[in-house]
Amino acid sequence: MLPRTLEELDALRDECKALVTKRAGLSAGAAVLPIPGLDLGADVTLLIEMIPAINQKFGLSPHQIAGLDPKIKRIILIGATSLGNNLIGKWVTQQLVMQMLQRLGIRVATKSVAKFVPFLGQALAASISFGAMKMLGNAHVDDCYAVAKKALLAQNPEQIRVIEVTPEMVELARP
Repeated sequence: MLPRTLEELDALRDECKALVTKRAGLSAGAAVLPIPGLDLGADVTLLIEMIPAINQKFGLSPHQIAGLDPKIKRIILIGATSLGNNLIGKWVTQQLVMQMLQRLGIRVATKSVAKFVPFLGQALAASISFGAMKMLGNAHVDDCYAVAKKALLAQNPEQIRVIEVTPEMVELARP
């Protein structure tokens, strides 16, 4: 179900960003271990779990969208497409996650090579992994927030707040 108020939507964004930070920490932990392929496998697994969880919280999972009014469904799908997000309202597969990671190809390759340099390389790999996971996760949260906000405002136009600026307010704001 879509959030009903802007305050609820803001709280969901904060909750999801905290989830992203936790998952980024797990990704960094996997990157420290000098086992080939473990970090990439962990990242894929974390993303396959995290992206649908974020979609679900915002009311943007495929199942949730299917039950919406066609007008709102259209707003959501057009909003997601306009942001270039192909994970909102879709079943998240390993192939989709791999496409996301390919966009960060240089970082992923650097992380994989760096972890084999003793001590400093593992720290570098962990920080790259944390940063990449946090960037991908937070970008998805921001996209979900924007799409859910459009849908919320389309459903509830009374949520739009208009502040009238008077000449007296302008005068008070001048230095």
